[in-house]
Amino acid sequence: MSQQTRAADELAPPVSPPPNSPPGRRGGADGSPARNIGKGFLLKLGLVAVIDAVTVYGILSAVAVQQWAIVVSLVVALVAVNWAYFSKRALAAKYLLPGLVFLLVYVIFTAAYTGYVAFTNYGDGHNSTKSDAVAAILAQNEQRVEGSAAYPLTIVTQDGDLGFAIAQDGVAQVGTADQPLTAVQDATVDGGKVTTVPGWEVLDFATIAQRQAEIVDLRVPVSDDVADGSIRTQDASTGYVYESVLVYDEAADTMTNTVTGVVYTPDATGNFRAEDGTALTPGWKVAVGFDNFTRAFTDDRLRGPFVEVFVWTFAFALLSVLTTFVLGLFLAIVFNDPRVRGRKVLRALLILPYAFPAFLSALVWKGMLNDSFGFVNERILGGADIGWLTDPWLAKLSVILVNLWLGFPYMFLVCTGALQSIPGEVYESARMDGASAWRVHRSIVLPLLMVSVAPLLVASFAFNFNNFALIYMLTGGGPNFVGTPVVVGHTDILISMTYSVAFESGLKQYGFASALSILIFVIVGAISWWGFRRTRRLEEL
Repeated sequence: MSQQTRAADELAPPVSPPPNSPPGRRGGADGSPARNIGKGFLLKLGLVAVIDAVTVYGILSAVAVQQWAIVVSLVVALVAVNWAYFSKRALAAKYLLPGLVFLLVYVIFTAAYTGYVAFTNYGDGHNSTKSDAVAAILAQNEQRVEGSAAYPLTIVTQDGDLGFAIAQDGVAQVGTADQPLTAVQDATVDGGKVTTVPGWEVLDFATIAQRQAEIVDLRVPVSDDVADGSIRTQDASTGYVYESVLVYDEAADTMTNTVTGVVYTPDATGNFRAEDGTALTPGWKVAVGFDNFTRAFTDDRLRGPFVEVFVWTFAFALLSVLTTFVLGLFLAIVFNDPRVRGRKVLRALLILPYAFPAFLSALVWKGMLNDSFGFVNERILGGADIGWLTDPWLAKLSVILVNLWLGFPYMFLVCTGALQSIPGEVYESARMDGASAWRVHRSIVLPLLMVSVAPLLVASFAFNFNNFALIYMLTGGGPNFVGTPVVVGHTDILISMTYSVAFESGLKQYGFASALSILIFVIVGAISWWGFRRTRRLEEL
C-alpha cells in the first residue's frame, strides 16, 4: 500500500452503520456490545430483584411484630437501593451504598442499640412490654376452677403446632397456645368428643404418648381475654378450665391475689411488687438511668470481684505486651546477626506457634496444664499435683505464659522487619565511634525500632485488653469467686466478664452487660488515644 493511500484512509471519516440496520448489529459485526449491555442490565435487574424480595419479606415480618423502627429503616433501604441502581445520576452510590448499609447495620445501629440497652433493665424476666408481662403473670398463676366442667379432649396438630379440640353445646372448638378456642365448621362430634377437624390432623395414641410432656404443658386460652382462663390437661384425654388466682385492675394498675388478698403494685424496676418486697415475674423493660454503670461499684457482693477483674485486665494486657515484645525483640536481634547459622530454618520454626490457630493452642495448653492428667504434671514434673488452672495466682501465671507462647512470634516478625530496615551504615558509624554493642542497641537501634513498633504495641495492648478467646478457652475465667450475683472468676477480664453476665450467669442481664461493654470501649479508646499521641512524639524526636 502506498503512503498516499494510507494517508487517505487515516483521514477518511468512520463509516456509520446504515440507518435501517437491525438494532442488534449497531454495536458491532456480531452485535456483541449490545448483548453485553443487555446481560449487564439483566444481571443488575436480577440482583436488585433479590434484594427487593428479601427486603419486602423483612418489612412484612417487622409489620407482623409491630417493629415500626425496623419497618421504616427497611423501607428507606429499599428506596435507596432501587434509586442507586436504576438512576443514571447515582453512579457513585452504586459502589458506596453496600458499604454504607453494612456500616449502618453492623456498626452504627449496633453501637446505638447497645447504648440504649445499657440504660434499661433488659434481660431475662424483663425482655418485653408491660402488657406482655401482665398476660404472662396471669397465665403462670392459674389453678383449676372448682366444679368446672370436664371436656373430652382431642389432641390435634397443624403445621407442627399442637392444639386442643373440644365440643361445647355440640359445637366443635379448636385452639392453640397462640390462638384462643374458636368454633370450627364441618367438624365431626361423636359422643361429646371431636373426632375429625377439617385442616387439622388428629393425633393417635402412640404420637400422644411421645409428646406427652408438650401436651401437659400446653394451655389453650378460652377467649381473647386472659382473665377467662384456659383449657389444660394432665392426662391428654380430659381438659379442665384453669383461671388465674391473680386479677389485674387496669384502672388502679395493680395485681391482686384473690386467694391471699395481697396487692402488688408496679415499681421502678419493672415488677409488680408487694409491700413485703415479694415480686411477681416476669417483669417488663424500663429505663433505669445509670444504675447499670454504677452497679459494679455499689453492689457489695460485686464490688470486690469487679475491682479485681478491672485491675487484672490492665495487668494482663500490659504483661502480655511487655513479655511478648521483650522475647520477640531478643530473638529478632539474635537471629538478625549474620554469624548465626541456619537462620532461615530457625526463623520458620519460631513462627509455628503464630501459624497455629490461637483458640486451638489454648485448648491444647488447657489439656497439658490439667492438674489431674495433664502432660506438664504427669510427665514433666513426675506426677506432681499442681493446680495450674485451679489456683487463682497459678491460673493467672498460666494465662500469661500461654499468651507469651502465642504472642512472641508476632513480635519476632515485627521486630525482625524493623531491624532489617535500619541501614547498615548506622551500625558501622557507631562502631567507628567506639560504641559497645549494648550502647548501639540501647541508644540507636531501640529508638529507631520504637518509631516503627510503637503503634503496633498500642494495637497489641488493645487486642489483649479484649483477648476473650484465650481466657474463655484456657480457663473459662475460673477459678470462680464465691458469693457473687454473677458468674465471675479470678482470671476473667472485662470482656469475658461481660460475656458471662450476658449469657452464663443464670439470668441473662443484657443491660448490665451493655454498660460493661461501653466501659470497655471508653477505656480502650482513651488508652489508644494516649498511646498514639506518645507514638507521634517518638516520630518527632
